[in-house]
Amino acid sequence: MTTDQIFLWLDDVKDPEIPVLSLVDLGVITEVTVQGNNVKVEMTPTFVGCPALEYMKNEVEALLKNKGVETVEVEVNFKKAWSSDLITEKGKAALKKYGLAPPPSAQVFYDLEILDHAICPRCNNTNTELKSPFGPTLCRALHYCNDCQEAFEQFKPI
Repeated sequence: MTTDQIFLWLDDVKDPEIPVLSLVDLGVITEVTVQGNNVKVEMTPTFVGCPALEYMKNEVEALLKNKGVETVEVEVNFKKAWSSDLITEKGKAALKKYGLAPPPSAQVFYDLEILDHAICPRCNNTNTELKSPFGPTLCRALHYCNDCQEAFEQFKPI
């Protein structure tokens, strides 16, 4: 059993709010340590008060035990803060296909103006407007596309 194998298996654990996105692609699985038949998984949630944290921990543990891992330890830590830049390219494509605008790079995020004209995940146009910087979760904002006349959510750059 290798670290790469564990990451491959963990790709099957999906985010409970966005079931097309794995925890690996979301970037919340930050480290995996394998020692014999014992595995330690470190997770950093997207924000401190994440209500799905226990659910995600339990899903990781159940999956690895079903794969035959003898001892599984899932540790939640904040050694390094989660950033939207940790979302993989595969994850960003899954977000868009699901109807959520992927976040722009947080490295180019200087002010709220970047949220004003998000790229619409349906028609790819930027004739959009920010309706609310507060979406259904802390990591999303609400937008409206003036071209296709659809509302959509965007992951905020964090």
